[in-house]
Amino acid sequence: MTLVALQSVVNLVSHVFFVLIAFWSLQALRTDTFIKKYHIPQARTLYILLAIAIGYTVSNFFIDFILSIQNLFFFL
Repeated sequence: MTLVALQSVVNLVSHVFFVLIAFWSLQALRTDTFIKKYHIPQARTLYILLAIAIGYTVSNFFIDFILSIQNLFFFL
């Protein structure tokens, strides 16, 4: 397995992991007060999109952080 393939697998696993963590943590919010009556499908879609946006952002942060640490070791 090449380095590029390994990095791609790590990126995909990281993105999926953090999206699932964001989805799980969003369930702690009381969103029923913000949802209009009979707009459940739109609320679920918004919920999923929020989980993807938060999870992807956090995943990119951690991947960039790890890459920065690796680059720091190359610098030293």
